[in-house]
Amino acid sequence: MLFRRVTGSTCQILLSLYCLLFAGIAHAGEPLLFGVLNQRSVIATAEIWNPILTYVSHKAGVPLALKMGSVAEETTAMTVRGDFDFVYTNHLFTPERDKLGFKLLARFNTSGIRGQIVTLTTSPYQTLSDLAGKQVAFANSDAFTGYWVPMDTLLQNHVKVTPVFSGNQESAMTHLALGNVAAAGVNDHVMAQYSRREGLKYRVLWSSDPYMDLAVMAHPRVPAATVKKVRQVLIDMSKDEEGQKVLQFVSAKIKSEKVLAFVPANDADYENYRVFYRNTLVTKPSP
Repeated sequence: MLFRRVTGSTCQILLSLYCLLFAGIAHAGEPLLFGVLNQRSVIATAEIWNPILTYVSHKAGVPLALKMGSVAEETTAMTVRGDFDFVYTNHLFTPERDKLGFKLLARFNTSGIRGQIVTLTTSPYQTLSDLAGKQVAFANSDAFTGYWVPMDTLLQNHVKVTPVFSGNQESAMTHLALGNVAAAGVNDHVMAQYSRREGLKYRVLWSSDPYMDLAVMAHPRVPAATVKKVRQVLIDMSKDEEGQKVLQFVSAKIKSEKVLAFVPANDADYENYRVFYRNTLVTKPSP
């Protein structure tokens, strides 16, 4: 069941409050750049993450500013290039990118995400083999649960499909909803949230084992003291009345089944990503 939503007036007050708070800390210095992987449109991502970043900036005394590319490939390239001081992603666990030295800070308190291959309930497709020769939508060629994991199982099962890359997770889902493709490879959480918001009924043809959700990570150049402040504020956010309001707003915005909170993230949480990349049949991305 969905939790009680934050009212529209409360959301407006909350957003206004955080605009004022951010203006109040802007003088503290040049903000550190915080990248967020494109699961949704840039506008939707900003609506979700700007309240979080403004809260963290205020509480930690570390000015943060959202920055991202127009599509996920661009955002990941910016991440690898070192454009961001902090980033929310799960694209850094390939053997090459693992060497970059990003430090894990926190993740949302979900039970994990799964890659899925889904189709509309009205479609004739019942099994993966039914998709042979068909077009399947994916977020982009770098997406973990939105491309790598589902494509790997298609290859393992010798099902050849034509990938249609749409830029982000929700765009792939929109292609499916419009009937432009036979199926879509998706992140199960984003798919469920999209379904609740848009009223889209879908059938799951395949679902992977769980992987931990995307994580907030810090570039190795960021001072340890700064990393510690940001990490602690994220983890303590759900214990603070002001932070709870932000998390309630964000959770309602994305149609989460529960109020989200940040919890500590560590290397062991993401080891199955590394194992996957070492064994996958999918061609590895460039560093």
